[in-house]
Amino acid sequence: MKGILERTFKLGLHETSPKQEVLAGVTSFFTIVYIMIVNASILSDAGIPLEAGILATVFSSFVGCLLMAFWANAPAILVPGMGVNAFFTYTAVHTLGLTWQEALAAVFISGIIFAIAAFTPIARVLSVSIPKSLKEAITVGIGLFLAFIGLQKGGLVVSNPNTAVAMGKLSNPVVLATLLTLIIALVLFIRNVRGNFLWTIALGTGIAWLFGLVDTSQVGNSSFSFANYGDVFGAMSFGKLSSLPFWIATFSLSMVLIFENMGLLHGLLEDDRKFPRAYQANAISAMTCGLFGTSPTVSTVESAAGITAGGKTGLTSIVTGLLFFASLFALPFVKLIPDSAIAPILIIIGGLMITSIQQIPLNDFSEGFPAFLIIVMIPLTYSIADGIAFGFIAYPILKVALGKRKEVAPSMYIITCLFLAMFVLHAIG
Repeated sequence: MKGILERTFKLGLHETSPKQEVLAGVTSFFTIVYIMIVNASILSDAGIPLEAGILATVFSSFVGCLLMAFWANAPAILVPGMGVNAFFTYTAVHTLGLTWQEALAAVFISGIIFAIAAFTPIARVLSVSIPKSLKEAITVGIGLFLAFIGLQKGGLVVSNPNTAVAMGKLSNPVVLATLLTLIIALVLFIRNVRGNFLWTIALGTGIAWLFGLVDTSQVGNSSFSFANYGDVFGAMSFGKLSSLPFWIATFSLSMVLIFENMGLLHGLLEDDRKFPRAYQANAISAMTCGLFGTSPTVSTVESAAGITAGGKTGLTSIVTGLLFFASLFALPFVKLIPDSAIAPILIIIGGLMITSIQQIPLNDFSEGFPAFLIIVMIPLTYSIADGIAFGFIAYPILKVALGKRKEVAPSMYIITCLFLAMFVLHAIG
């Protein structure tokens, strides 16, 4: 068995082991497992039955992880993306007036457009044309975004009608459980304890139970209905193929998929040589989501948990994918893991990713300010694609204003125009 894994994933070449990869895959799974319930809940607002949405999420994640493993041999995890699922439900369906079946058709076509970009020189041209300062800014912005999500999940940052956000109440049991778990997570991490994130999740769940935050009453109820999924699988409708709202949704989704995944993979993968095939796996996976009945998959930022835990090959992705599939038969146990056990991991990973800011030439305003826009707008707009757009639009404007237009690749101007078009279509929609 070990020989097969070595030949398939080249573990020795990557200086890793089956044990390390399995540990990383398990860590990634428990960090991202919330997506099963959260994504299905958002899809249900579009009209997709909740249990069918859970199945669609699991199947698309399972297939996406296998594609990433066998096609790219990369440790990135593919699951339906937060933000993209909100666009699917609240923009494509609620605002643009598509049915969820028509929105699934838009997902399928946007996946085809993404695949065309990924399997042609377009992807390489786009990747090479992006300045290093902006690539590093994407990593930092994603780190801040991840930390912000963690702070929200742990109740440390809450919404406020007057100031948008505010600090959560320290008397809140969720906040207390999160802080205690964060302290444990930090100690385990800085002491380099093997499986520290996994220990964090286990101990964090125990702490949450002591605070009365874990409901064990449903553990014995493992029933799950597959009945509604037949009405969702392959339910795409191309009835509005000639309508403007359909193409606004399709173009916007395509832009998000092409550039958000490009930014995510550049930020996550340590080996740039893995990028082309990882990007292609991403595209194929996104296309299949229309068939499975969910919003598109993306290379989730939570992949960083498994990578930080030592994941270096596709074996990490396989383990996560298999756990997604197996979780259908243990859904009540998976649902026990509280946000207070996950939040500290996201906060720590966010802190690690922010170190890339040292690679940005902040003394050059034409490089530093577009990078700054990306860094602040990703978390503040709650959208990786929108945050990237602000920086990519500002970059050529500043370079031209300073008489440095030769420093901008021709394709960068095209990217800028595409992002401007995306904002225009959002305004029209």
